[in-house]
Amino acid sequence: MEPYLAWIIAGFLLVIVELLTGTFYLLVIGAGAFAGALVAWLGGAVLLQAVGACAVALVGTGLVRQWHKGHQKAGVKDNLLDLGQPVVLETWTNAAGGMARVKYRGASWDARIADGSRPEAGATLYVTGQDGNTLLVGESPASA
Repeated sequence: MEPYLAWIIAGFLLVIVELLTGTFYLLVIGAGAFAGALVAWLGGAVLLQAVGACAVALVGTGLVRQWHKGHQKAGVKDNLLDLGQPVVLETWTNAAGGMARVKYRGASWDARIADGSRPEAGATLYVTGQDGNTLLVGESPASA
């Protein structure tokens, strides 16, 4: 098989997988593979093909990263779909630190009681924010 065909196949596979993720990173890596295919088609050595592919992929990845940073809402780390949703306090994992387990969407989640209250197990609380995989909850619903 010709080297440029291998690069093209790799590029299309990366683009197809990107359609499942939606992050654009695999898209620019796929574009790098197409750049490697172009260099191979022009008769460049394998090292030159790899350098061309890597250069396009690195520049593209940097541009996608900048784009993601520029389009992220400043200071917002909350999943706005969850704000105000009710959760049920299952148990305290660290009462002094305000850490607990809550039942939400049929699963147990780590939660931090954001308003400093200490409700009993079984109490209904509301999502006020999110810090990574930890829900921030309080006794009153947050407004979105």
